[in-house]
Amino acid sequence: MQNARDVLSPEALGLIERVARSGSFAAAARELGLAPSALTYRVRRIEDALDVLLFDRSRRQAVPTAAARELLREGARILEDLDAIAQRVRRVATGWEAQLTIAADSVIDRATLLDLCEAFLAGQPPTRLRLLHTTLSGTLEALTSGRADLALGVTLEAGLPEGLPHRPLGTLAFVFAVAPHHPLAQLGRPLTDADLRAHRAVAVADSALHRRALHLGLLPGQDVFTVPDMAIKLQAQLRGLGAGYLPEPLARPHLQSGALVACALERPARAALLQVVWRAPERQRPGPALQWWLDRLENAATCQALLGQR
Repeated sequence: MQNARDVLSPEALGLIERVARSGSFAAAARELGLAPSALTYRVRRIEDALDVLLFDRSRRQAVPTAAARELLREGARILEDLDAIAQRVRRVATGWEAQLTIAADSVIDRATLLDLCEAFLAGQPPTRLRLLHTTLSGTLEALTSGRADLALGVTLEAGLPEGLPHRPLGTLAFVFAVAPHHPLAQLGRPLTDADLRAHRAVAVADSALHRRALHLGLLPGQDVFTVPDMAIKLQAQLRGLGAGYLPEPLARPHLQSGALVACALERPARAALLQVVWRAPERQRPGPALQWWLDRLENAATCQALLGQR
């Protein structure tokens, strides 16, 4: 018995579709310019390979079976996919990347990022777009490990390897905030390190697998509740599960509503200078998809929006 892959070609699917549409082998053979016996033989080969009956031959007409109808439905989808692949390959041959992967740190504003994705995809590029959700030094690691082509929100504390092209995304201020019922909110004075160490911190886990993990804003011996991203960190602090730094734009509406309270600290205020970093093959210009993103990231308003500073 032949393997199904050997007989299920676009041509074979076209033969089955023609028989089903015309209602008989004889009519389909005339349309295709084949002898009826030759067409019947080809359909038999497909049936034998699949080990199914595609047409009920007990009547005067060739009636497609349930298996044939399913094959035609799936076949139509496969043919559409083949056409799409052919079109994408032709456009990739013009220089477009097959895929562009963007690592976005959890401090990046998701709505703005999706606005940019929407604008990029509206141009119907042949490049497939992929987003990675990363944190702290894991954002840079996604780039240096080859898993990403563009990294948004890389912190300088992660250490930029020499030779990687980069540019500033902007400075993001952080505010130390707690829920109003948290004990630290009741002290009414600038908090010391001893005050902070006595209470649980909420920290975002570094997504790095192979680089040294960053632990920003934590004190030795402090109890820590670790969460996967900044959005969950905000929710944990709103519930009073711990204290910690939050991006000021993220915390602002909750500070204004009274759901969070900003605490003054004796230590200096915290701000992070974040970077856009990308991979560029040696002595080659970025591909059209990456260049599209780099062009948009030259706009100061876009960079501010990515940091939630609308």
